[in-house]
Amino acid sequence: MHGPVMVFGVVGTLVALERAVALGRPWALLAPACSGAGGLVLLAAGPGQPGMFLLMLAAVVLLGVYRALWARQQSVALLAQGLGAFAWYAAALLSLAGFPVADTVGWMTVFVVATIAGERLELAHVGLTAPHAEPWFLAALTGLTVTAAAATVWPEAGTRLFGLALLAMTAWLAVHDVARRTIRGARLPRYIAAGLLAGYGWLALSGLLWAGGGPAGGGARYDALLHGVFLGFTVSMIFVHAPVILPAVLRRPLPYHPVLYAPLALLHGSLLVRIGLGDAAGLAAAWRWAGVVNVVAVLAFAACAVTLSLTRGRRSFPQRTSPPAAPVPS
Repeated sequence: MHGPVMVFGVVGTLVALERAVALGRPWALLAPACSGAGGLVLLAAGPGQPGMFLLMLAAVVLLGVYRALWARQQSVALLAQGLGAFAWYAAALLSLAGFPVADTVGWMTVFVVATIAGERLELAHVGLTAPHAEPWFLAALTGLTVTAAAATVWPEAGTRLFGLALLAMTAWLAVHDVARRTIRGARLPRYIAAGLLAGYGWLALSGLLWAGGGPAGGGARYDALLHGVFLGFTVSMIFVHAPVILPAVLRRPLPYHPVLYAPLALLHGSLLVRIGLGDAAGLAAAWRWAGVVNVVAVLAFAACAVTLSLTRGRRSFPQRTSPPAAPVPS
C-alpha cells in the first residue's frame, strides 16, 4: 500500500485541500478528510476495501469540487485538473475491483501529471505565444488518458503507448512552461524553475522506460520508472510550489530562502544515485542508502519549511482576508 498511501493519502490530500480552500465551501473539505483518513486506514490495517473506499470517495468529492469551480470559470487548465481527479477515481475503483497496485500505476500517474500540468497551464497563459499550444496540450492530455485505459485492457501495447503519451506531455511542458525563462531570474522564480525543469527530466525518463520496456510489475525498471514520476517529478513539484501554495492553504507564511535549495538538491542527487547506481548498475548498497537519503530530503524540506515559517515568515507575510482562487507560482 506504499504507492496508494503516498500518492492519494499524501499528495491527494494536499491537492484536495488546496482545491477546497480555493472553492471556499465547507463541504469541499470532505475530500481531503476522506483521503487523509483513507491513507491512515491503509497504514493501520493494511490492504483492504475500507481504506480504498475512502480514497475513492475522496476522488468523487474532488470531482464535485472541480464541477463547482467549472461553474465559476471554464478553462482547459481546470479541465486537466478535473481529469486528474477522474484518474484518481479510476485507480481507486480498479483497486477495489481487485487489480494489483502495479496495474493501476498508469492512472496514478495521470492523476499527478494532469493535475500539475493543469496548474502549470494556468501560468503558461501569461507567456503563451504559440498559436496552437492549447490544442496540443489537449491532444497530449487526451492521449495520456486514452492510453492509460488501453494499458488496463491491453497491458503490453497500451503501456508502450502510454509511455509515448507521457513523453508528449513532458515535451509540451518543457517547451511551453515559463520555467525556461524564469530559470534566468533570481530568488523564488529561479528556485521554482530549477525544480520544475529537473522534474520534467525525471518524467521524461519514466516515459522512455515505459515506451521502451512495456509493463513492469517489479524489479529495477519498475523502481526507476515509479520513483522518477512520484519522487523526481511529483515531490519536486511539491518542494518548489510550497512557498506559494502553503501560505494560501494553511494561512501560515513560508518565505523563500536559499536554504530551500539544499533539500531539493538532496532529493535529485539521491534519486540519481538510486536509479543510476542502484537500479541501472545493480548496486544494492547504493540503492538502499539512496532510498534512505530520499527520505532525509523530504524530512529536511519539512524542517526548513517549519523553521522559515516560524522565524522569518511572521515579519514578511501580509494578512489576507481570503485565499486566492488558484495559486499561481511565478
